[in-house]
Amino acid sequence: MDALYNASDCSGANGTTVSANCSDGFNKFIQPVWQITLWAVAYFSIVVVSVVGNVVVIWIILAHKRMRTVTNYFLVNLAFAEAAMSAFNTVINFAYAVHNEWYFGLVYCRFHNFFPIAAIFASIYSMTAIALDRYMAIIHPLRQRLSSTQTRVVIGVIWVLALLLAFPQYLYSSTAVLPGRTVCFIDWPEYTAVDFRKIYYMCVTVLIYFLPLCIMGWAYMTVGVTLWAGKIPGDSSEHYAEQLIAKRKVVKMMIVVVCTFAMCWLPYHVYFLLHQFFPELFEERYIQQVYLAIMWLAMSSTMYNPVIYYCLNSRFRAGFQQVFCCCAPTVTKEELLELKSRRYLQTQVSLYRASRMETVISTAAAEAPPVDPHTHSLEEVTTNGSVSDTLPKSSHLSTIRGNVWRSDLSQEHGST
Repeated sequence: MDALYNASDCSGANGTTVSANCSDGFNKFIQPVWQITLWAVAYFSIVVVSVVGNVVVIWIILAHKRMRTVTNYFLVNLAFAEAAMSAFNTVINFAYAVHNEWYFGLVYCRFHNFFPIAAIFASIYSMTAIALDRYMAIIHPLRQRLSSTQTRVVIGVIWVLALLLAFPQYLYSSTAVLPGRTVCFIDWPEYTAVDFRKIYYMCVTVLIYFLPLCIMGWAYMTVGVTLWAGKIPGDSSEHYAEQLIAKRKVVKMMIVVVCTFAMCWLPYHVYFLLHQFFPELFEERYIQQVYLAIMWLAMSSTMYNPVIYYCLNSRFRAGFQQVFCCCAPTVTKEELLELKSRRYLQTQVSLYRASRMETVISTAAAEAPPVDPHTHSLEEVTTNGSVSDTLPKSSHLSTIRGNVWRSDLSQEHGST
């Protein structure tokens, strides 16, 4: 994908002196119509699934108050970055890779080379922030969690760093008119002491792939050992088993998201690292098909997350069912509209029953005849009905309230 590492990279002051693709006006990368049609269907499928799926994810989280958690705010940022990259770069990448000719002018050439690095940085560091948040919630549950304001600040910092990292690609992007075609390339400055282009690409690969994956691997490995091989520190509530299952589901979902991202982008980074050290391999005609396949796999990472959320999270599944009007009969109307778990609904039923019981007790107490302690013995009072019935009911009501409080408390530590 030339948006990250331009397939037509040129060096030199005039941008015309390194690659055969840049120095020669002849375009040897011409495919038959049927091949272009197949690739076009494959790439347009990515755009449709990615944009629609990620927009729905953003709506599910922002439109429902119970979904606005720290983890889900980072999922919103992840969904926005992936939807934007898919919408603004996938089709352009495909058109440029197929024709090896740039039709979109200098301004979009700069944006095209600049934005994907920022979007990928924002995506993977949103996943890293989720991993660290899960680590703190499970390994150090008594420490203070990020507030909504702090979460937004972290997201802002991620984007600032992403734009700074991508800025050199914007700064050195240029276009050149060759005999018969126009190319968009990155005109890297030449230094005698160091190869700035190689250093930059290696730093980008480490910062947007290997480093965050190492951090997430360590975090999820520690969390996994704790959740599957021991007890959660500081957790002694009677709903421990339910909390453990909920936490495992969230961690399992995020591990699948991270592994999917890693597998999709690994061939891409290997491809361009090899391009920096063995450029002669990339002048062969077959490399275009290899490049299109690798780029498709990398860009397809933007469409898998909504599918993963749907398959592994009941609340996201309810939200998608609401949007696409294919509600399963096992999902109640309130669950669909409010995206509330069955346990939460059971808690509300318990509260309702407790409220009804209080009303009945108050009414019975008000209608019962007064008891004269001078004319009734203790035995008569306790067998008269209202007094003896009230005591166990009040005690039972306190038990219900206690269970409801504990259930609400466990909800705060539940799944995303």
